[in-house]
Amino acid sequence: MLTTALGWASTLLFGRVPREKQLLLSLIALGSLVWVVLLCGIILPDVGTFLLTALPLPGFIEQNWVRVAMLIGALVMPPLVGLGGLFVVNAASRPTGLAAARQVLRGYPIAFLLAFTFIFLAIVALVRKGRMLARRRADAHIPIVVRAGGYEMMVDDLQAALGEAGLTVERRPAAAILAVPGRLVGWVAGGGVRALVPAKLTTLFSPVLEVELYPSDIAISGQKEAVARARAAIATRLTVTAAYLTTSKEAQAVEDRLDDIVRARGKTNQRGGSGLSEELTEELGAIDATLATLDVDYADWEVLYRMRLQIERDLLVGSPVGHSVQPPA
Repeated sequence: MLTTALGWASTLLFGRVPREKQLLLSLIALGSLVWVVLLCGIILPDVGTFLLTALPLPGFIEQNWVRVAMLIGALVMPPLVGLGGLFVVNAASRPTGLAAARQVLRGYPIAFLLAFTFIFLAIVALVRKGRMLARRRADAHIPIVVRAGGYEMMVDDLQAALGEAGLTVERRPAAAILAVPGRLVGWVAGGGVRALVPAKLTTLFSPVLEVELYPSDIAISGQKEAVARARAAIATRLTVTAAYLTTSKEAQAVEDRLDDIVRARGKTNQRGGSGLSEELTEELGAIDATLATLDVDYADWEVLYRMRLQIERDLLVGSPVGHSVQPPA
């Protein structure tokens, strides 16, 4: 959940990030956390004293030197985060001159945002897990990255998918506090990005099931059987809704190609029956050729391969794409 939240925030802040720059993005997140620790050590003397006593310092290094280093680090780390964000952007669209300087200074709000997101969601995850254990409920997570402006479409699709699986749910507003990270992203990014952040989050609720829909995670909780059925229905429908299941630029490009195939076919076989046309076979073959040499994490590759097989299977039998998993009658 934390990793995907970072992926969603980075998509809005920096655009779609290539795989080779994922390490740089991780260093930006780590630098943000280090900055918060240094800042706490400076502002709160007790925290600073604890950090100093916890560090195994050699005898020739005085604690006053370390305090000065912490102060320098707190001043320098955010501009380094901003500089990292500058190099995350592709060279062709990378700002220069005064715009580049502004991007470096944006490191201060970006560092705060990313650190806050990690800490906030870690607390939310712990509280949520404790609540599930206390209520003896099962839970499951499906990591996603909602497409720009696609949150409401995703909610509609998943509510329909749950209904088809025999799970009738109603919409309820999610806890207002859970919208805080998204609003902070919009505030830091500014401009048109604010319009891409959902105005309000939605929960799909029934007496046996609760599905919380975030821009970076789908959290399912409830009775064990209901959670299993909901996860199957949601995972199947996510192939054709407005959300990415991968995080890197290269993997999302393949998802876009798969989405184009589904859109061109109207989510059903054009002939209304089983079988694949020669044109569709060629399109899927081109996807296969890409997957054969695609350099992405294994988890992303496996997701793409599963999506490709699901699309072929559904079209082959004449079933609407994304509607293949149904409970027994």
